Amino acid sequence: MSCQIETMTPELKAFIVEWKSKPGNLIMVLHKVQQTYGYIPRNIAIETAELLEVPLAKIYGVVTFYNFFKLEKAGKYIIQVCMGTACYLRGGDDLIKEFERQLGVGLNATTSDGMFTVEAVRCLGCCGLAPVAVVNGNVHGKLANSDVAKIIEQYRSLG
Repeated sequence: MSCQIETMTPELKAFIVEWKSKPGNLIMVLHKVQQTYGYIPRNIAIETAELLEVPLAKIYGVVTFYNFFKLEKAGKYIIQVCMGTACYLRGGDDLIKEFERQLGVGLNATTSDGMFTVEAVRCLGCCGLAPVAVVNGNVHGKLANSDVAKIIEQYRSLG
């Protein structure tokens, strides 16, 4: 859980005010919040609710319904393991378990040093490379559990 208290940027506040009276504004505003902070910080959600004049429960209803929105700050490196049919059948689930074991975190959790977040995602469109993991947009294909340590070390060495 993130302990940092974020402050709303003037740009975000202006965006919320601009979108306040438009239909369907909540999704657009929440996308902008997440784009700004990388997640939806609690205090920003509260301020957003006040600016939009909607109950905080409505904001959390949307944030928890759509898996795109994050309530906690993700790691510097987001490891997305494909769980589409081809990847799953070729060991995607085992890869997730190996990343979790080596990093000491569960799914959708971030390491204590803030370096890594592990996520399971649906088809990444790389079925010929199954099983696949994507780290910040970089595709790693035809993986085995023995590749996990090398991938972690590759990104850890980058800082």
